Amino acid sequence: GKPGGRRCGLLGLLCACVLLVAPIPAEAFEVAGGVSVGGIQIGAKPQLAVTPQGAIAWRIGDAFLFAVHDMLSILPVANERGVGVHNQTSLVLGYATESARFSAGPSLSVYSMIACNSASLCGRVVGLSPGGHVQASWYFAGPFGISVSGSVSWVGGRSLVLRDGVAAMVVAGPVLRWATR
Repeated sequence: GKPGGRRCGLLGLLCACVLLVAPIPAEAFEVAGGVSVGGIQIGAKPQLAVTPQGAIAWRIGDAFLFAVHDMLSILPVANERGVGVHNQTSLVLGYATESARFSAGPSLSVYSMIACNSASLCGRVVGLSPGGHVQASWYFAGPFGISVSGSVSWVGGRSLVLRDGVAAMVVAGPVLRWATR
């Protein structure tokens, strides 16, 4: 198989092992969701990203957590080539207090986006890629807060419009969490 396929398979196996081994009490989980706005840099031009997101997190002890986080970035129509989408699912470890949370971990993205290498050389890129995700959230009014997320995806394949093979995104927006103890 391809080297990228082996990496994705190993990432999936690692995630499954973490889920089987991690002590996750059912009574200590959080659900969070929100919509963020920001930008994604793919190719030479940044693009607007509107990103609904959600996460399920389980507390490990008092301060640490394990979470499954999903972000669906919609890249609105910028030209005749149409809408782009970038869906990223991450398995993250983090640190949490009553008013803040920080998490980081590996991710897997599925995408269909327009990328441009110059003003005239643009095209749709479609695929599956590994990456990384970090997120910081601050809850300033009970369950309401603000979240900032950053991610990098290593976009594979050969493309004239994506010479460096990297897509980077930063988004921020409101977040709401619901927790059980």
